[in-house]
Amino acid sequence: MKLTYRYLLVFLFFMMSHVSTWAQCAMCRAGIENNVSNGETTIGAGLNMGILYLLIMPYTLAVVLGYLWYRNAKKRKSKFLFHGEKF
Repeated sequence: MKLTYRYLLVFLFFMMSHVSTWAQCAMCRAGIENNVSNGETTIGAGLNMGILYLLIMPYTLAVVLGYLWYRNAKKRKSKFLFHGEKF
């Protein structure tokens, strides 16, 4: 159980640390630069957050599904061992 908490803590640390991840494709960059030159600066920040959201969601889903699978497998194993000792 302590190992699970350590992995969770490391995962949260990496998710919360501020790394330079504000990357964009060439088309998005051209559109943002055009808007910035016209004085519109809020669209770029929203686009960057959207990119990060799309990046994080598959990994979050994989972690949740992996945890649920692990928990279910652990319950099945303990249930099997418990019934095996009973006979």
